[in-house]
Amino acid sequence: MSIRDNVARILRELPPGVELVAAAKTKTPAEILEAVEAGVVLIGENYVQEAAEAFAAVSRRARWHFIGHLQSNKVKKAVEIFDAIETVDSSDLAREIDKRCRNAGKTMSVQIEINSGEEDQKFGVAPAAAEALIREIAPLPNLRIEGLMTMGPFEGDPEAARPYFRITKGLFDRIGTLAIPGVEMKRLSMGMTNSYRVALEEGANRIRLGTLIFGPRG
Repeated sequence: MSIRDNVARILRELPPGVELVAAAKTKTPAEILEAVEAGVVLIGENYVQEAAEAFAAVSRRARWHFIGHLQSNKVKKAVEIFDAIETVDSSDLAREIDKRCRNAGKTMSVQIEINSGEEDQKFGVAPAAAEALIREIAPLPNLRIEGLMTMGPFEGDPEAARPYFRITKGLFDRIGTLAIPGVEMKRLSMGMTNSYRVALEEGANRIRLGTLIFGPRG
């Protein structure tokens, strides 16, 4: 099936209120543009340089979300391109985003990346440390904290991801009751091609799909 057909099918199947992020890592501007023309409004990129090349072709026909690990030396360029950064996991990164946004006259929507499995090889803040991080960075004037994001296992049995999604949803709900100024728990970004159905069952209202849209990576 074509990218256009894949997008149409996914959008038909998604429950109301769920946002689709097209995870476009390694995809060409032409492929991304085909997804946008089929109805995708959120493009997710893992690498700033790769995003810059695609952005030059697609520009503001979609909203751009950063969904990879953001290095501090890439923040200035990221702020120029992206409408949201889903992977904030430290106060240092948050402060650098805030500084660059202040210089650019911009406010950045961010989500806090939760390392729900507490895996050494993955980025994100441990669930037990998330509230303290959020309270620390919430006063930054050029950030708007809008929710949480987690990865879950990349492959294998989708059911293996359920406990991680459940942990993150519980945290999402609890932080939403705390009424922290500058924080609004609106978006819970969980689930990729292998696990998005489980993520939806566990309360995700934003999913990040790559292979299901664009096909397997070459």
